[in-house]
Amino acid sequence: MSGQGKILKGKFVERPNRFLAKVDIKGKTVESFVPNPGRMHEFMIPGKSVFLRENTAPHRKTNYDMIGVFHDGIFVSIDSTLPNRFVRRLLERRSLSYFPPYDKIISEPRYYQGRFDFRLEGEDNITLIEVKSCTLVENGHALFPDAPTLRGTRHMMHLIRALEEGITTKAAVIFVIQRPDAITFSPHDGNDPAFGNALRAAFDSGIDVIPLTARVVDWDLHLQERIPFIRGPLDFNNS
Repeated sequence: MSGQGKILKGKFVERPNRFLAKVDIKGKTVESFVPNPGRMHEFMIPGKSVFLRENTAPHRKTNYDMIGVFHDGIFVSIDSTLPNRFVRRLLERRSLSYFPPYDKIISEPRYYQGRFDFRLEGEDNITLIEVKSCTLVENGHALFPDAPTLRGTRHMMHLIRALEEGITTKAAVIFVIQRPDAITFSPHDGNDPAFGNALRAAFDSGIDVIPLTARVVDWDLHLQERIPFIRGPLDFNNS
């Protein structure tokens, strides 16, 4: 978020592994942590303008986090930890009108040998919420995931189970699209058909699929709008 570490602009050089990038800053190459396990092939291009935040916390291998890119004329946040904090803030402010009234927000509640992101507790209702970060947009169409996600598929199946077993009265998955240029959202069956099938099964079971676009302002997220969910599957062979 803004105010936490100096922001530096550089040019992307290479990504030796999922969580490490090399970036040129004024002629000096530095290593940066990449807080996103996605492929992000459309961003990881030599010479692409990227943004780093200084992070000198102890026991780190690098002094920087690569938090965003400038892509097709817009700023895109790639920090996959930011959407959870963003949604928490919206829930605290009662800015999301999709859920029954609640007076308690619990982060990372334990279920089925794992965790969901949030549990909302009201007088006579419980809502379970899973939050996913999305950065891939093609021709105005947001797609998730950009790499196979067994964990994401498992979360969808667990939401279905919780609803069927009466553990929760409502369940939702929120896709935070960390850029403002998407107009629709779908699962990316071309990357992970198992997740696409799990998301459609969740939707058909009554789980709310909530895709939200966000503008990047001072490297924080500001809610823009909810966009339509297109359940698919899409034909990626002819796209």
